[in-house]
Amino acid sequence: MDLSFVVIQALSGLASASALFVIASGLTIVFGVTRIVNFAHGSFYMLGAYLAVTILPWLFEFDRSPALFFVGVLVTAAVVGVLGVVMEVLLLRRIYKVPELFQLLATFGVVLIVQDVVLKLWGPVDIAGPRAPGLRHGVEILGQRFPAYELFLICVGPVVLGALLLIMHKTRFGVLIRAATQDREMVGALGVNQAMLFTGTLFLGAFLAGLGGALQVPRIPANTGMDLSIITEAFVVTVIGGMGSVPGAFIAALIIGLLQAFGILIFPKITLVLVFLLMAAVLVVKPWGLMGRPDVAAGRAVLPEGILNLRRFDVTEKIVWAVIIAIVLLIPLVGDTYKVKVGIEIMVFALAAFSLNLLIGNGGIVSFGHAAYFGVGAYAAGLLVTGPLKAPMELALVAAPIAGGLAAALFGYFVVRLSGIYLAMLTLAFAQITYAICFQWVEVTGGDNGVVGVWPSRWASAREVYFYVVAVTSILAILALRHVIYAPFGYTLRAARDSANRADAIGIDVRTHRWLAFIVAGAAAGLAGGLYSFSKGSIDPTMISIAMSIDFLMMILTGGIQTVMGALVGAAAFHAVKDFFMPLTDFWRFFLGASIIAMVLIFPRGIVGAIEGFRERSGARPVAPDGKAPVLAKEPA
Repeated sequence: MDLSFVVIQALSGLASASALFVIASGLTIVFGVTRIVNFAHGSFYMLGAYLAVTILPWLFEFDRSPALFFVGVLVTAAVVGVLGVVMEVLLLRRIYKVPELFQLLATFGVVLIVQDVVLKLWGPVDIAGPRAPGLRHGVEILGQRFPAYELFLICVGPVVLGALLLIMHKTRFGVLIRAATQDREMVGALGVNQAMLFTGTLFLGAFLAGLGGALQVPRIPANTGMDLSIITEAFVVTVIGGMGSVPGAFIAALIIGLLQAFGILIFPKITLVLVFLLMAAVLVVKPWGLMGRPDVAAGRAVLPEGILNLRRFDVTEKIVWAVIIAIVLLIPLVGDTYKVKVGIEIMVFALAAFSLNLLIGNGGIVSFGHAAYFGVGAYAAGLLVTGPLKAPMELALVAAPIAGGLAAALFGYFVVRLSGIYLAMLTLAFAQITYAICFQWVEVTGGDNGVVGVWPSRWASAREVYFYVVAVTSILAILALRHVIYAPFGYTLRAARDSANRADAIGIDVRTHRWLAFIVAGAAAGLAGGLYSFSKGSIDPTMISIAMSIDFLMMILTGGIQTVMGALVGAAAFHAVKDFFMPLTDFWRFFLGASIIAMVLIFPRGIVGAIEGFRERSGARPVAPDGKAPVLAKEPA
């Protein structure tokens, strides 16, 4: 390999690493202080790019000097920082005390809203921005030309790193950020105004995201896919470097930038998976990241945010659920083909969401990559039917949960060794590895074209008949999972969730119980994926995408993670909202995002959780686990 080529490739990797660090450093700081998994950080990056392509040409009408270009970039970043403050004041400040998953859901609602706002203001066409004055030429290096602007970007990363280190060590605001990253509760106990600290942190984080977006304008056009394309890499940098560690983020960005620059040459077949393989390897070896430290509050005994409602149904609730099931089963008889299709999808997603709630609601295991097992089950069923074996649907539906369970067993063995956000990010890494395999293994999976011709057996080929196949299979699987929740295994799993140390002290093998729960949930998700593949008739990598995993999270959060049946209600409500808004307008994401945010603000316990809370406030008598109302002691006269 030519030395000049190696040097140019390395410089290109350093430029990408520097730009990635600028973006990820803001996410690292916000993540470290507020503990919020801020999906909207990618939206601020995108807004920075779009504002830059609007502000810079306007400034260039007065003067095209390099100084004015950088003034425009800083002004753009400041405007985005103010938008971050607006989000913090209007939304995040109201939900700091709700479970962290709801905060994630709210920021994803912001992502959806911003996407449609950008479409409305700037349109769907990519917009190229002006090139940086004075940096449009190329520089000759070892006989090859390299863009001067790329060299400038290489310098930006260390400058931002130095500025952040000065802020962290030489200002009171920076000292408070470092303290809150290590122990946020203690900072509050010392009398620090956490509201102002969080507002300042969101401004700084959004400013850096906007700065990164504005600096990208001379390189790439502003486009509506920028937000989701960058947020995954930014999360990877944050996790590999260590939560809240700015130097760690800088080192992680350098490693990732160089890995991407040379990985496409050395490992062309696994380019998409390299970054996530790195993250998985780092988390397995160093669970807190390269330069992160264990969260001081993680080992502190705290009460769980909510106790899973395990009471049995009373007579009224049994009647209500029986009526609901009867109505669902009548859909093929009274509804059209579209309603039958929607009914099938709701039942499939309800099973997948219920399996995820077994992990989150019962085990406290937050998975950002549950779609991996859904997709593995779908691919297993589809490949068996369309491959050389030409297996029937019945055999494929048996293989789907087995494949999902095996994938969950493999990934879960490493996942259950971690905790908190690092566990969640490792599940995301494994899901992205699975996605990359399905996307790039074209000979087997069909790549982005997927697998077509996945149809039910002849006897179930009619849409109405297959509806009942899905209904019976899904209901039986959900009842089996519900039995697991009420079984001793479920109670043991919740004991480990509420206090792993106490559970371990009384002889419970916490890691093994969590691993088994992971396998059971993965098998159920695999079954749901198999059912979905025959309904759709085809399979593609979107079944394993981050968007699908987020949909599953939205379903259980909408219904209520602290209830047994909330996942079912959430799946139906979320799917119904999407089907209601999408046909009405091209800007359905805005209304869906607004609905998500409204749900988080109005029903922080989810729909079913809110109903349970109303029952408690209205004085409804509690129900014992055997389904009978307990006898309450009479008050003394």
